[in-house]
Amino acid sequence: MSTAGEQRSLLYQLLGDLPDRERPISCTKISEEQRDSYIVETLLLDLNGIEAVPAYFTRPRESSSRLPVILYNHAHGGEYAIGKEELLDGRGGLQKPAYGEAFAKAGYAALCLDTWAFGERRGRSESTIFKQMLWHGQVMWGMMVYDSLRAVDYLVSREDIDASRLGTLGLSMGSTMAWWLAALDTRVKVCVDLLCLSDFHSFLDKPQALDGHGVYYFVPSLLKHFDTASINSLIAPRAHLALAGNYDTLTPPEGLDRIDAALRAVYAEAGAPQVWQLLRYETGHYETAIMRHEAMQFLARRL
Repeated sequence: MSTAGEQRSLLYQLLGDLPDRERPISCTKISEEQRDSYIVETLLLDLNGIEAVPAYFTRPRESSSRLPVILYNHAHGGEYAIGKEELLDGRGGLQKPAYGEAFAKAGYAALCLDTWAFGERRGRSESTIFKQMLWHGQVMWGMMVYDSLRAVDYLVSREDIDASRLGTLGLSMGSTMAWWLAALDTRVKVCVDLLCLSDFHSFLDKPQALDGHGVYYFVPSLLKHFDTASINSLIAPRAHLALAGNYDTLTPPEGLDRIDAALRAVYAEAGAPQVWQLLRYETGHYETAIMRHEAMQFLARRL
């Protein structure tokens, strides 16, 4: 049986021809703004050597020590103009206040990137980027994950960050990024995913549901080696909270049942059954007040 490290290596290899993980990262601070309860840094990061990555870094206004930090992953929803603005302004489907403010009030810093095709990186369609990358042996999801992995490299280099208290959270596409990132990078201590713990094989049973995900999502040969549960098992024994709606077409209930059963067994074997939770609600694809409460409480307990 292969080790978790070998499984992470294989999963990473499936993500296509990626830039060098050791290349230097640089950051230009464009501006700094003080808001009521937090400070916003507007950044331009060189993460991949191909195109610059605009980002927001938020932190509480009053802080005297190294801060726990959340790598916040924005959603998709066909809203290509939003991107990193979701951290500051939220979006339809999320509770208020936006997570940047909620994190700051809880004492956390946060970083959110414009991922490929979103925010200030829009201009080419998702389909165009996917096709251009495919010709060059790249996978769009792989390049998105790569930027997130390098964002962790950037965060742990900051003198105001406590690298031992690093979490990740996101809704929808951002949820998928949260669990992929946590699976691949053990520096992520806490994972909270909202409304996209999707069981791949559930979509094979319901092919029409595949169109619920954009082309960015698909990784060649993935199902030859992994299912959703086996990727998420690489997060164990670190803390992981999943929040799901039973009426969400992106997370079929039978798929959630399979994932939960598998991860309960994995976390029990790892001696940490208490740090895996799947909470399900009679709702659809949007964050409810109780979901926000549970997410923030989980971070408070585990981060």
